[in-house]
Amino acid sequence: MTVAVQELSVRERLKLFFTFFDARFEDLNRKNWKTTVYRDFSAGLVVALTAIPMAMGFAMAMGLRPEQGIIAGALACAVGRTFGGSKYQVYGPTAAFIPLIASLITKYGPANGGSFEAAHGMLVFVSIIAGLVLMASGVAGLGKVAAKVPSSIVVGFTVGIAVAIALSNSGDALGLPAMTGSLREKVLVTVSSLGNANGWALLLALLTFVMTKGLLRISIFIPAPLISLAVCTGLSLTVLSGRGILSVNDRFGAIPNNFFVFTPPILPPATWPVIVDCVYYVVAIVFISGVESLLCSSMADRLANNKKTPFNPDKEFWGQGLVQIITPLVNGFPCTGALARTATSIKAGAVTPLAGYFKFALKLLIAYFLAAQLAHVPLACIAGILLWVATNMVKKAEILEVWKHEGRFHTGLMVYTAVMVPLTDFLTAVVSSLIIYGIYARFFSKRGPAVPALEPALDK
Repeated sequence: MTVAVQELSVRERLKLFFTFFDARFEDLNRKNWKTTVYRDFSAGLVVALTAIPMAMGFAMAMGLRPEQGIIAGALACAVGRTFGGSKYQVYGPTAAFIPLIASLITKYGPANGGSFEAAHGMLVFVSIIAGLVLMASGVAGLGKVAAKVPSSIVVGFTVGIAVAIALSNSGDALGLPAMTGSLREKVLVTVSSLGNANGWALLLALLTFVMTKGLLRISIFIPAPLISLAVCTGLSLTVLSGRGILSVNDRFGAIPNNFFVFTPPILPPATWPVIVDCVYYVVAIVFISGVESLLCSSMADRLANNKKTPFNPDKEFWGQGLVQIITPLVNGFPCTGALARTATSIKAGAVTPLAGYFKFALKLLIAYFLAAQLAHVPLACIAGILLWVATNMVKKAEILEVWKHEGRFHTGLMVYTAVMVPLTDFLTAVVSSLIIYGIYARFFSKRGPAVPALEPALDK
């Protein structure tokens, strides 16, 4: 973030926000346009192939339908690449949103006497409000505020989310029927149902996990999640046929390929509990979007060795706001900058935002023709992908960075946040951590707050 960006007036900032061909395209010129377009196309293809199974898994873990993950990941990338502030960032579903959205869908959906449409409509409503808040924050030049969140809270939050994802998807990995309720309720039901676990489903989950991790060690250019799903789905339809392994089709039915469906906001009667919930989910979406997108943008500039114009945090907030408004309205859900997919895109050769547009088009095109086959994917395989996501979110280097260089106070803050996220909820964990930090940091902190220069985990 440059000083010039910070000193822009509101009018100048708005003009920049509505400028499409800005500094993000500075590496595209008449001399290199063929090479640049080819590199961006290749990067978009690799990311599209990797993102399809991950997007499906994220959506299902949130309590949504698999095709909603496909459309959300594709559309968010197109909107974010058009209005965001980073040259390289890839937008899409991220793990940080899973517990948050899952709790909303559970609370307002069929599990508590509501309907799926009403729950998603509520999600659309709070996401639109959060989007407006993010856009206003960008206009006000508040992009730099998110960078004040200390690294210990960011790392602890990430570890806590990883634990929550692994625990909440253990039932599918064991071949158990669908579970609803809070994370604690799901864990209790899973433990009490261990006697009914399907060993073949667990085998597929572990095989998916091992294959994905192993293939990515060979090369990041290999669409490991898609290959793993294809192999394990083939096994479930042939060698393991008739073993009682549940598939996506068993739970959700066929996956439609008419992805673009308008889904308007729906607000329940304005009672006090509903208002409190709206505030809670709006604040949570704003926090996750702001911190994760700026962290991802910063990581992208370092990973790409960007020596020219750095990402613009205020324009990134503006773009994030539009992502949260537009994407849920078209049968999607809140998305943000995806660390792993951004890293994959850069390593695959991405140079300009064109890579994001290629990812958008290729992802929808591939999913359109594969929709019928994707319905046969075993739920255990999706659980295996999410287990891989969870394990990659926990980075030893990040934890050691806090432990060795931030001191005991920040180490304790990291552990506290990591424990509180799965035990309570997002807002309780993060807000209480920020309060503790605000009160005691001046006495115990070794150095000032900073979002860490984290290495990208192949997860988000």
